[in-house]
Amino acid sequence: MKGSTAAGATMPEVLRVLVVEDEPIAAEAHTAYVGRVHGFEVVATVGTSQAALKTLQDREIDVVLLDMNLPDRHGLDVVRAMRAAGHRADVIAVTSARDLDVVRAAVSLGIVQYVLKPFVFATLRERLLAYRAYRDQVTSGAEVGTQAEVDEVFAGARVAAEARLPKGMGEELLARVSRLLREADGGRSASELGDELGVSRVTARRYAEYLCETRVVVRRSRYAGAGRPEVEYLWAR
Repeated sequence: MKGSTAAGATMPEVLRVLVVEDEPIAAEAHTAYVGRVHGFEVVATVGTSQAALKTLQDREIDVVLLDMNLPDRHGLDVVRAMRAAGHRADVIAVTSARDLDVVRAAVSLGIVQYVLKPFVFATLRERLLAYRAYRDQVTSGAEVGTQAEVDEVFAGARVAAEARLPKGMGEELLARVSRLLREADGGRSASELGDELGVSRVTARRYAEYLCETRVVVRRSRYAGAGRPEVEYLWAR
């Protein structure tokens, strides 16, 4: 899909996106995020591998935002089924799957980006723009003249700019909080998180609340005798 500007220049092709995510709130968020990035449009949003493959058969799709943990098939198997059926759309994994074997398999299958949940809009925007630049390179019809240019093309889609978290928050501590809650055998209060991480209760609570906002952590009340219940945080998936 191309058009022209007032000066007669050709406008960039709009890339058609298929969002595959079985969790309704996450699916809605990912669809909205893509819609906010210039040059991309969501063609369909589906929640199963069967629906994804049917959409690929019926519609022209340039890139698939694919969750790895679908109810009817693993995301890696979806990619294999896509390629076996001749679908050439690129795939960006958008997932909470942190197993290194899954990451390695994703690389071997040619998945061009691997975005871990939770993430903010800026993270996905930067990945999509990096993918856009990569796609423009490989579809330009030009030739590469040096090894450096070849390396640039291979690395282009995987260039990962640092996510923009809320002011005062850092990726390292967010990863530590996420890992602790994900591996915990029960909920943790902000005080308990702070003690285990070596940070203040207020800091721990801020990170836990951020993870709640991105819907990978849930809150619940902990009742222990008389008095006001304490809030604790649990990994949702």
